[in-house]
Amino acid sequence: MAYLQLVKQTSSGLLLPATPESGDFLRSVKIGEWIHADFKRVRNYAFHKRFFKLLQLGFDYWTPTGGTVTSREQKLISG
Repeated sequence: MAYLQLVKQTSSGLLLPATPESGDFLRSVKIGEWIHADFKRVRNYAFHKRFFKLLQLGFDYWTPTGGTVTSREQKLISG
C-alpha cells in the first residue's frame, strides 16, 4: 500500500503531489488506470502540542504536592 501526500491547488482544485515520493508513485500509474483512496486530513501538530501542555498543566495543578502533614506542622516537628 502506498501512502501519498497531496496538496490541493487553490486555483483549479487539483490535487498535486506534495513529496517527491508521491510524485514518483503517480508517474508510475498509467493514464486511465483507476486507483482507490481513503482521504484523511493531517492533524495540526501545533494544536496537539498546546492541548497536551494544557493537560500537563491541569495534572500538575491538581496533583497533591504534600502529604497529610502541613508545612506548619512539619516546621513544628523539625524544630
